[in-house]
Amino acid sequence: MRSLIITCMCAVYTFFYLVQIGQARPVKRYDERTRMCRFLADGRLDWESEPWGTGGIKFREVCKSCHHRNNNKGATFIHAESYTSKAWNSIFTKRRKKCARDGSWNVLSEDELQMVNDYLYRNGDWTYDPNSADSCG
Repeated sequence: MRSLIITCMCAVYTFFYLVQIGQARPVKRYDERTRMCRFLADGRLDWESEPWGTGGIKFREVCKSCHHRNNNKGATFIHAESYTSKAWNSIFTKRRKKCARDGSWNVLSEDELQMVNDYLYRNGDWTYDPNSADSCG
């Protein structure tokens, strides 16, 4: 009986801990290119900025087609947590990376490109910090 109570308490604690982490993710992102705030925790953008949404799918289809381990293109291995949210925004705003300049991103529509940026912003390194999760003020 005692072990059952301890197990239930651990399960409840884990549930509340995971809920807190989930709520610490960024809920909105300021897009410098469009000068608009994108609300990532509501409706369509909530779904699309997740791994199963357009942002995550296009990241895996387009970006990871070159940026995977042991690729023969000389592209560095990347994943969503390779950069912080702020750094991902900078990459998409300034477009100084080789793949942005050489036309590799041209297979993505502007809407898909924003969704990839939303996905990476939302899942980047340090996004689970509850003290700085919201960038739009």
